[in-house]
Amino acid sequence: MGQARQPKQRNVLLEHFMERAELSDGVLAQEVATRGRAAGHRQINPDESRVRRWRGGERPRPPVPQLIADVLGARLALPLTPADMGLPGPQQPPGHGADLPWQHAASIAAIARLTRSDLMLPHTRTSDDTTQIQTAEALLEPLRRWPSAKPASLPDKPRGRKLGSAQVEAVEQLTAAFRDSDNRHGGLLSRRAVVAQMAETNELLETSTYTEATGRRLFRAVADLGSVAGWMSFDVGRHTSAQRLFVAAVHAASEGGDRQLGAHILQCMARQMSHLGHVEDALELVALAQYGARRSVGPGTRAVLASLQARFSAMCGELEESQRAAGEAEDAFTRIVPGEEPLHTAFFDEAEMSATLGIAHQIAAKQVTGRQRTERAEQSLAMLANALRLRPSERVRSKAFDHIGLARTHLAVGELAGACQEATTALTIAEGLHSTRVADRLSELYEETEPHTTSNDVSSLRERLEHAVTAK
Repeated sequence: MGQARQPKQRNVLLEHFMERAELSDGVLAQEVATRGRAAGHRQINPDESRVRRWRGGERPRPPVPQLIADVLGARLALPLTPADMGLPGPQQPPGHGADLPWQHAASIAAIARLTRSDLMLPHTRTSDDTTQIQTAEALLEPLRRWPSAKPASLPDKPRGRKLGSAQVEAVEQLTAAFRDSDNRHGGLLSRRAVVAQMAETNELLETSTYTEATGRRLFRAVADLGSVAGWMSFDVGRHTSAQRLFVAAVHAASEGGDRQLGAHILQCMARQMSHLGHVEDALELVALAQYGARRSVGPGTRAVLASLQARFSAMCGELEESQRAAGEAEDAFTRIVPGEEPLHTAFFDEAEMSATLGIAHQIAAKQVTGRQRTERAEQSLAMLANALRLRPSERVRSKAFDHIGLARTHLAVGELAGACQEATTALTIAEGLHSTRVADRLSELYEETEPHTTSNDVSSLRERLEHAVTAK
């Protein structure tokens, strides 16, 4: 018996850009045919019904996708690719993948293109673009050039109004405010504002006059905005946008001559890859960050990277390596001197380290039995409880993760009452957050409660979990 044909999904991206360009089916068909003839493709002559089928999910063959992109891009004054409209096409230009030139002009152009197109995209809660992210060598091989990339001399020519340190400092302060908003409420409410600010700041690199020192600082400001924009995009499930923003931010950090900031962005990317199940890629990104920033990294960044190595190693079943990395993280943390760490590492306080290593112990507990499981679970519970005790009040989303972590550790050793209590608290906190990541963790908790459905308390909890996840 043959497989049932899967129904086509409407191409909402194509419809979105047609609406923005105010193009009807008939006009798009005519303009595609005109461009096709001009390029020597006389056989391409779509009509109105064909365009309706494209919007309905039919995938035209090359070179039609590129012709559509050219028509809509010209109408919108926006460099679009077939992929931007959910269509097949040739390799995407710089700004879409990880393989950007390590050069300041290319970085500025890529960021400008990325932020323009990102702000044009439709926003839906239900879109799932995880299949479009780059993984394995497609992602890692270009990024391996980061350690050897050196900032080029910035052009010395008058371009516009003179920019000084005061303007860059204002951007840095605004970035800190955006980061605080993300910690308190999740990424949904401010994401577009951060992307827009990134675009504006990047434009200053192209249009302003500044000293070499100010230009480097401005690149670092763009990179830090990119890290926040990428993190917010990750938090709300916009994974392709998040990855592109992170890659662009790594390039900006490189042009800013800041290895520690580059390492910070790579660890953000590693967390995203781990969240999506690409744990080996996450470990590679952590290793790349450790290697690339080895001569300039401070103890705070070393602690961050080692704690993630402990967590990801546990996920890969490498429990001895996980223990070794955890010890390295704790040792590096003791050498942090307050006030001497860069601002982007401020999030990694004792609470965050306890939470990260507590989850590593939780993961390990699920892979061992008997007394070893009990010991690992006890370590996990102690560290997660310590994290909660130390969390600043504004780290609301982190508190939700801590309670979810405690619930999952209780479940790992069959302590149902503790699991229900912690999960209930997490659900209460999650009601005020706009975070797909929190919803994903609640979904995982729901799956892990399945073996305990004979308990009335667990059954009631599962109903609340299901409602919370579907409502996000």
